[in-house]
Amino acid sequence: MTDEFNDNVMIEGFDPSKMVEQEQDHTLENWKEIYAAYQNSKILYAPIAGIEKIGQPGEEKHPCAVVRVGSIRGLIPLEYTGAQNLRQLRSMTGQNVAFMVLNYDQDNELFTASRTQAREKLAAITLRKLQVGDVTPAVIRHVDEGYLLTDIGGIHVVIPIDDIRYGWIDNLHDEFQEGQAIKVKVMAIDEEQQHVDVSAKALLQNPWPDCVKRYQKNGEYVGTVSGVREYGVFVRLEPGVDSLSSHLKFQNVQKDDQVLVRVDNVDVEKEQIRTRITYVL
Repeated sequence: MTDEFNDNVMIEGFDPSKMVEQEQDHTLENWKEIYAAYQNSKILYAPIAGIEKIGQPGEEKHPCAVVRVGSIRGLIPLEYTGAQNLRQLRSMTGQNVAFMVLNYDQDNELFTASRTQAREKLAAITLRKLQVGDVTPAVIRHVDEGYLLTDIGGIHVVIPIDDIRYGWIDNLHDEFQEGQAIKVKVMAIDEEQQHVDVSAKALLQNPWPDCVKRYQKNGEYVGTVSGVREYGVFVRLEPGVDSLSSHLKFQNVQKDDQVLVRVDNVDVEKEQIRTRITYVL
């Protein structure tokens, strides 16, 4: 910045090192990027910045996702977003999405795009590269009560709660958020159906049956309440090892309470430990 000015600048109080960096207009470069993406079927990425309803005067207006390349506005019609309805589209706002440019209108500083077309291209590339046994990142798109909906390169993959990690998981929403990424192992691939099975649990060491030698029947051990259900209380004895205890008769416990439990039964085959809470710390 200071190289633009020589020592002949004679302004009282002028300090080149304090020159404010002014924002440059990159519109031309942004349009070059859009043209190149359109001409070469290139995939671009940007967050969904908003939702607009577009339509001709007198006609029904349809919702579109708004993305931006610099200051240039792009519209992705609902049917090309992959969302089934407006509610789903709203849940996608703020998320980074892939899209391909379908058309452009430089006079109105606008382009139209398709996320579904970009995902089809990504899925084809992913299926060519992916092999059973590979470890890949999976981006969480939705957190449900019993599963995570993830993306591994244009392919939606559901990870059931039992395939996430060992031990009791009380609430997936407490541990995972949309936009996070987790490492998963590819377990099976069906190229014809574009279906992939993955597991995050498969990358972790199973604490069973090694943990059995650390817990004796009638022994008492300190644990942390990891969940409370109507049928009993889950108590974490160590990472990946949770026991199931019956409710106390005269006292209620809550998640994260420390308790002392007595081991009633250990079932190695089912990887289960049944305990009884003897004391609340």
